[in-house]
Amino acid sequence: MVEGGKKVWYFADGYLPAKNPASAMEAHEALMLFNTSNADIETVIDIYFSDCDPIKNIKVTVPAERIIALRMDHPEDLNGAVIPYLTQYAIRITAAASIVCQFGRLDTTQEAMAYYLCPGYAE
Repeated sequence: MVEGGKKVWYFADGYLPAKNPASAMEAHEALMLFNTSNADIETVIDIYFSDCDPIKNIKVTVPAERIIALRMDHPEDLNGAVIPYLTQYAIRITAAASIVCQFGRLDTTQEAMAYYLCPGYAE
């Protein structure tokens, strides 16, 4: 099996949208981690803010040949870490082996909802 991805990923455009109770879908951001290898991969997630100290060392295991989606508004997905709504943040993912990462946002704060992916940088 060919393993894909990189060991370090960065996403600079985090900003949890406010919840809109009138929307049929819940606004959120999600970080997807994709492991193409045949072994579990340990990752560490660090969250950086413009106006406060970072949240570091959020440990997440990505099972072999699986993808996991972490909701950035669900502390249980981030080992209890809380990211405030409407606050600029950035993410660094460091993996023990190569993985593929993607970051997306569903914004329902306006009548026409928007879902888009935020480009990342990997090394």
